Amino acid sequence: MHGASAENLSNALSLAYSNNPTLNAARAGLRATDEGVPQALSGYRPTVTATGSAQRSWTQSDYRSGYLKNSQANTASMAIQVQQILYRGNRTKNGVKQAEAAIQAARESLKSTEQSVLLEVATAYMDILQNQAILELRKQNVAFLEEQARSARDRFAVGETINTDVNQAEASLAAAISLVHAAEANLTSSKATYEQYVGKKPGTLVAGYSVDNLFPNSLEAALSQGLSQHPSIIAAKFNVDVSDLEVKIAQGALLPTVSVTGEAGTSWTNNTSSSNVDSTTNSASILGSVSIPLYSGGANHSAVREAKESLGQTRIQLDLARAQIRAGIISAWASLQASIPSITAAQAEVKAARLATQGVIEEQKVGQRTLLDVLDQQEDLISARISLVQAQHDRIVASFSMASATGNLSAANLKLKVKRYDPNEHYNAVRDKWVGLRTPDGR
Repeated sequence: MHGASAENLSNALSLAYSNNPTLNAARAGLRATDEGVPQALSGYRPTVTATGSAQRSWTQSDYRSGYLKNSQANTASMAIQVQQILYRGNRTKNGVKQAEAAIQAARESLKSTEQSVLLEVATAYMDILQNQAILELRKQNVAFLEEQARSARDRFAVGETINTDVNQAEASLAAAISLVHAAEANLTSSKATYEQYVGKKPGTLVAGYSVDNLFPNSLEAALSQGLSQHPSIIAAKFNVDVSDLEVKIAQGALLPTVSVTGEAGTSWTNNTSSSNVDSTTNSASILGSVSIPLYSGGANHSAVREAKESLGQTRIQLDLARAQIRAGIISAWASLQASIPSITAAQAEVKAARLATQGVIEEQKVGQRTLLDVLDQQEDLISARISLVQAQHDRIVASFSMASATGNLSAANLKLKVKRYDPNEHYNAVRDKWVGLRTPDGR
């Protein structure tokens, strides 16, 4: 019936999961965040530095006796220095913990982005279906009004009606044609939005479906679930951990730093004076040092205060996330509950309007109703049918909104036939990497 190009809502969601630029950008951002762990772990590892130098110098000595002496010297040296930090106020340990917490926050943010994208795709899909149906209804209305205008002109030509009926019919037809153009514009816009989210132009779309199985059947249970597992709230909790560890890292700058440095080197000298002295010197040393910060102009103390203020900010943001999720669940629940009886009411309205239109047309044929009565009743029927289309659209969108509000709108829960993005793959590939400029995918 729909042909080879037909696609359903599940296909659209799967395509968006793989191709949506917003989602792919969030995944790239998470991979960048993964690199924070090897950077933090570098504090446990030694630093190795190689140095080399070469010099050539000339000397001329002019004695009172008139003797003139010229000499030149060539020197070169090479050295390798290895430094190992033994203690730096627990900043390395806390830095690793902070990087791990930041990754967990980024992963939850990715889940939240995934939910937002899937909701946008479902909404765009249903918008197309709604606008297609409305456009078809508008075209049907134009066809009906064209017939009424033609009939009015024919009846006027034989003197069975007055010119007012013709004008009324043609005015209604012109208005209906204008609404067809508006419906076409809305459909074009919704198709462009769909292509933006999914990555391809829509084909022949089949009916959508609701996802009532992805959320509880009571508001209280939905609130409990959403406030405990929504990724936005979990991400905010991890961000609090990140800020708390930032305070500890800032405080660590006030503690001693203990390090060991080893160095080995060789230097060569070639002196072309009268004695022609050549020499090679090998050297090695090991140095243990303790650095105790006494006063840094107040910068370290200011950094601690700044970190504490940032910690307070993230705690407020956690409370804000909880409030936003609560409000989102209540709003989505209200929309869902309103959409269910709206469909029943719209269906009853369409049935009554259809019967009324048929009756008015028959009454107009025997002179009991005017053409204006028929036009008004037809407009009521079209409005009722459009209301039904919108109610069906809103019912499905409301179910997706409810699943998103409770934190359950994911590719896994939707059972999409896609290769799931596994954040552990990149994390495990880079976590303990000591060297290498290429990313795990070869860039």
